[in-house]
Amino acid sequence: MEPTFTNTGWICAGSASGKLQKKSDLKNIYKMVTRDWISAILNDIVNCRKANKNETTITITSNLLVELLKIMKSYKYVEDYKIEKEKFDKIKIKIGKLNSCGSIKPRFFVKKDGFEKYVRRFLPARDVGILIVSTNKGIMSHKEAMEKGLGGSLIAYVY
Repeated sequence: MEPTFTNTGWICAGSASGKLQKKSDLKNIYKMVTRDWISAILNDIVNCRKANKNETTITITSNLLVELLKIMKSYKYVEDYKIEKEKFDKIKIKIGKLNSCGSIKPRFFVKKDGFEKYVRRFLPARDVGILIVSTNKGIMSHKEAMEKGLGGSLIAYVY
């Protein structure tokens, strides 16, 4: 049984392996409240990559997540994503040439000329990967923000 998201958090049913083995396992339902869902989603993408799976389904949707996926798709870290409208909104993500990604906490605020410090901290090399930044002109990569002369709040890193 696949985990679903409700107003209170994730609801997962089944055994420790995540698969529902028999009807008596329904009594083993537990709840987990997700506070940083960006971190949870990026962690799920990395775990799927490590398990040699090319696709994952996310049951949390928001405009911020769609913008993150657009940026990741433009740099080919995500091959494609598809928003499905069902009982719950779902996003199917096909993972591309991704090695690692994660959220940046605390959300550091960076001035327009201060990205180099965080590139060294979060990325493995200077021209490998991107930082995703929330600016007053929208969400973009740190490279675009440097070209436009904008600063902003760091959200995530991808390489």
